[in-house]
Amino acid sequence: MAHIAFGDPICANLAGVLTEAIASLNLPNVTLHQGGTYVCMEGPAFSTRAESNLYRSWGATVIGMTNLPEAKLAREAEIAYATLALATDYDCWHLDHDSVTVEMVIDNLTKNAVNAQRVIQETVRRLAVAPPPSDAHSALKYAIITPLDKAPAATKEKLNLLLHKYL
Repeated sequence: MAHIAFGDPICANLAGVLTEAIASLNLPNVTLHQGGTYVCMEGPAFSTRAESNLYRSWGATVIGMTNLPEAKLAREAEIAYATLALATDYDCWHLDHDSVTVEMVIDNLTKNAVNAQRVIQETVRRLAVAPPPSDAHSALKYAIITPLDKAPAATKEKLNLLLHKYL
């Protein structure tokens, strides 16, 4: 058993590389926002107006369905994590915009995919040249509670991919 530190789920150094990559591309019709608060909701569903307004009152800047589980799994695997979020809609809170529909989301996803591919390619290029340090790469160092010397060999074999440097 392990309890990872998760106060800051995003690796600031990796986010910095991502930000630099985005800024260098000068993508048309793209506005870069750094930081913010992500709310992870259960999907697949759209928010009710009450939920959307509650999230906004909490200071949420992005609402999604996958980021939190991905960030936790990445940390447990000692992988640095940063978010590239490309908005598909304003949710239902913004009265000056149309209500969210599947067609709207798919149309915007399709447009976002081209930009996301360019950003990822540039980010990977930069990471290959100069990977930043990250505390995430040693997240399990002090998080493992179960004495590994008491773990059965079969368990150690299953966990070897993640725990090899601690076994």
